[in-house]
Amino acid sequence: MEILAFGVQSDEQPLLERAFAGHSELHCLDVFLTADTAPLAAGHETVSTSVNADLGAEVLEILAAGGTRMIAQRSTGFNNIDVAAAERLGLTVARVSEYSPYSVAEFAWSLALTVNRHVVRAVRRTREFDFRLNGLMGRDLRGRTVGVLGTGKIGAAFAAIAHGFGMRLLGWDLTPNPACLDLGMEYVERERLLRESDVVSLHVPLLPTTARLIDARALRLMKDDALLVNSSRGGLIDTEALVQELRKGRFTGVGLDVYEAEAGLFFLDKSLEGVDDDVLARLMTFPNVVVTSHQAYYTVDAVQQIVDATLQNCLDHTEGRRGPNVLVPAVPGP
Repeated sequence: MEILAFGVQSDEQPLLERAFAGHSELHCLDVFLTADTAPLAAGHETVSTSVNADLGAEVLEILAAGGTRMIAQRSTGFNNIDVAAAERLGLTVARVSEYSPYSVAEFAWSLALTVNRHVVRAVRRTREFDFRLNGLMGRDLRGRTVGVLGTGKIGAAFAAIAHGFGMRLLGWDLTPNPACLDLGMEYVERERLLRESDVVSLHVPLLPTTARLIDARALRLMKDDALLVNSSRGGLIDTEALVQELRKGRFTGVGLDVYEAEAGLFFLDKSLEGVDDDVLARLMTFPNVVVTSHQAYYTVDAVQQIVDATLQNCLDHTEGRRGPNVLVPAVPGP
């Protein structure tokens, strides 16, 4: 079995190579899968992709024409995949349905704490030997209210940390999570959660029903001094609307590990290029905003679980099994 893996990070490559050794011949590329790079997969039955890969109909058609029959995506989300096109082309598509929820939950709190206590500004000052405290005053979290939008495994892990801080817990989801109820979480309507929460954190998948869940109206419902954190998917927030609210001086802090137009930017070095995304450029100018490059999942524990699940997905395909992570089954041959 020969596998071509796109978008492999340097820290990730040794884990992939070690896992696949003895099972297949693995070739790793640091370029991401796009219509321009898809021809590189010609002759490879199995292709592995990263979270920001373009798996739209055009790319899938190029892959299928080159002999690819199986795509193993190394992420949970699959909003970048044209599932209908994959099924039409007879491709098997699998993802990683779960990995360490603590990696994302802990990083989400890292963002919240960073903006609450002005850590970035403080570090910049002290590097210049400026040890003043002006403008660095934060707030205790204990006794304040946190709103968790989406209380699956990651949301529940985030809520457990909040419980440890001694915070009041509000949740919003289709179905209450018993683990969150045990922590004392109260499930409420989204509008009430936004109005009452001092910290709002997003942990829902990006679906047509959740796209721009935090739009202009939702942002206006939030407290002027709230903290907003998104470590799920960038498309959950209307970024232009967020910029407009920030321009009014609203929100104590915003921590974003994802951005709705991150494809083609995140995971790449753009430091020597001009970035023509005016919304992102404006967002970066606010001193109370911290943007990181989709790294919440990036712990050795989580990445190892992603690698192991990807290997199992590839082995299942090779050995004719339909594993639990399959999104699209291959069309049976003649």
